Amino acid sequence: MANDTKAVHVSMEPEVAHNISATEEGQDISGYDDVRALHDVVQGLPSHVVKDLLSIGVCARCIFRLFGIRGDIYSCSLLSSSMLSSVLGEQRHADEDMVDIGSEEHKNPISLPASEVSEVDAVLCTLCLGILQFTYCDDKELVVKKSAKDMAVAISELLKREWHQIDSFSLEVSIPPILLENESSVWLYMKRKYGSELCFQGKLLPQCISTVEALILCLAKPLETLLDCKSGVSDIRICLTFTHSKASKMVHSIAVSKHGCKRTKTGIENCIDSVDDSVVGDIECSDLADVTIQRSFGGSQDNGSPQSLKFPSEKYSRNVSQTRWIIDDERKGEASVEEIVGGNILPMCQGDNYKFHAAGREDIDVRMLGSGRPFLVEIQNARHIPSEAFVKEIETKINNLENKLVEVKNLKAVGSEGWDLMREGEAEKQKQYAALVWISRPLKDEDLESIASFKDMKVLQRTPIRVLHRRSPLEREKIIHWMKIEKIAGSNHYFLLHLCTQAGTYIKEFVHGDLGRTHPSVGSLLGCRAEILQLDVTDVKMDCF
Repeated sequence: MANDTKAVHVSMEPEVAHNISATEEGQDISGYDDVRALHDVVQGLPSHVVKDLLSIGVCARCIFRLFGIRGDIYSCSLLSSSMLSSVLGEQRHADEDMVDIGSEEHKNPISLPASEVSEVDAVLCTLCLGILQFTYCDDKELVVKKSAKDMAVAISELLKREWHQIDSFSLEVSIPPILLENESSVWLYMKRKYGSELCFQGKLLPQCISTVEALILCLAKPLETLLDCKSGVSDIRICLTFTHSKASKMVHSIAVSKHGCKRTKTGIENCIDSVDDSVVGDIECSDLADVTIQRSFGGSQDNGSPQSLKFPSEKYSRNVSQTRWIIDDERKGEASVEEIVGGNILPMCQGDNYKFHAAGREDIDVRMLGSGRPFLVEIQNARHIPSEAFVKEIETKINNLENKLVEVKNLKAVGSEGWDLMREGEAEKQKQYAALVWISRPLKDEDLESIASFKDMKVLQRTPIRVLHRRSPLEREKIIHWMKIEKIAGSNHYFLLHLCTQAGTYIKEFVHGDLGRTHPSVGSLLGCRAEILQLDVTDVKMDCF
């Protein structure tokens, strides 16, 4: 199996397929109950249809899923095309083997010598292209044939090598699109040939088990045993990616008319439409291009995005950006909040990567003070799940950094509800600021009263000139909830402006007016020129945090 993301595209010629070892998989599961369960399932199927499917190269597991069979039968190591033929009566000694299953001389009663294994076990399934036979091309372009248990063992060893702490897991499988086309073609063949029979009355293709679901049924049980935990919704995601060299060429649209189905024929359709229904000879195995283990720290959100560490952060420097800022290979600012915080959390959680999300952002020359700004940091594929005490240790480490550029408070691990809180907070967020302002005339006492009288004032802001090169030219309506002027002793032209605004308000432009692109502005309200010299965020009001 390959752990890198490079897809491997390898063709397997017919003669190679026939040289694959056809050793039976009966070493890990034995016992009368297993054989009886397999026998009961097979006996419940129309034998003539099963024989027909075997003759066109459909493997045992694909036959079961075409009939909608569910359960642990997929993980049974005895399940093979030769065993299926045996139960159907193709091999005369099948019943004798089942009767004597418990005797000492039948430790592995259904296993057959390679010379006696039916040829159908040695060729690739025309439906799943070897995926449910655990036959595939690896990253060294070699054909590999395994059992479900072999693959489960390899996955569990990969987990242990990566030092994952695991109490549950989920399986995710990606397959070539050609498999869906093959499945549809075989189903049409069955309906066309056996549609009038009682066993097919009312049956639809969606009632079949998908290749993905069947593979998960094959692997889940042995993995649960090896990892000593249950499968299901989990922050540990085992991802198997299969590719096929001809998939993009084989998938095409289906045009249906009253005269029947007209399409370019794939290998499986040639098989179906041939006079003698013989097994097609140019089937290529799928490539197991990638096996990865992904860990989302603590849980997941919607489609699997990792859970996070949540905290408010303060930025004390006017030369620190919120995220890494590089233009033309030149760094802007001495550091970033993202790198300081995420860079210290990542190694302590032994993760592969991190993503930094903030409830808004401030310019590089704006400090974030007060209670801080809420953040979420996703730890991708964390191998160490920090305890409450360990989280406190991470917080202390960040706060004790020598340069004291950033401080975090109340660091804690959160579940998917952290994302919901962030979204909710974004919608109702208010921000408070303190701005050092200069005006072109002396400040008057009535200016203080005038500014303080404005409550929930609506402001129209066109996209600021300073960001127009990277943002759409829009007009936005924002609300200034309140304002207050604080005098600076010994100065008539300088004052501190405290204000609370709706999130997303451009404060610098609200002060100087941006050449009339923001109206009203502090300058227009006071009837003079106004310039902002320094700006601090003093509070981010998000009640959910």
